[in-house]
Amino acid sequence: MKYFKISILIFFLLASIFSYGKERCIKKKGKILMVIAYKYFRDEEYAIPREILEKNGWEVTVASWKKGTAVGMLGKRVKVDLELEKVNPDEYFGVIFVGGIGTVKLFDNKIAHKIAKEFYRSQKIIGAICFGPVILARSGILKGKKATCFYTKSKELEKYGAKYTGKSVEIDGRIITANGPKAAKEFVEKFIQLLKIYEK
Repeated sequence: MKYFKISILIFFLLASIFSYGKERCIKKKGKILMVIAYKYFRDEEYAIPREILEKNGWEVTVASWKKGTAVGMLGKRVKVDLELEKVNPDEYFGVIFVGGIGTVKLFDNKIAHKIAKEFYRSQKIIGAICFGPVILARSGILKGKKATCFYTKSKELEKYGAKYTGKSVEIDGRIITANGPKAAKEFVEKFIQLLKIYEK
């Protein structure tokens, strides 16, 4: 019985050491900003990128037009960490504009446009998916660049000078866009690749 207790103690000790070591192995690399609609963001376009980013050691901050609990199109509830006007681009390595029907409310949001332009001027990685690329287009940073989005918004991109390709995922320089939830995994994997390529 004595040896059994000692064995159990050693097991938990080793488990805690392994867990601590694992935490150290995925030490945070930096922060990524995710901009979402407070109501009706697309659940998968938020959840899949966030999960993969965090598994790769990135810390995620969520921003919207107000703080509180944002609700997705499929019912996912997400804590909003800060309001858009409180965003300091210097704190982040990149930004992702999540899609969903609620994103329409961000299309003409001047603060969202300002965030996109400041990340662009700072040569940081910018991602947008589904309806999200319309925010980039209206901010002016997609002019002359290849981009994709949810097909119903393709004319919006072209209207503001983007070269709509219709691909599931499109990359032009430091900007990556995707066409919807089915592309979320490929989108974030390529977003992370860009972070590595342009890492200073």
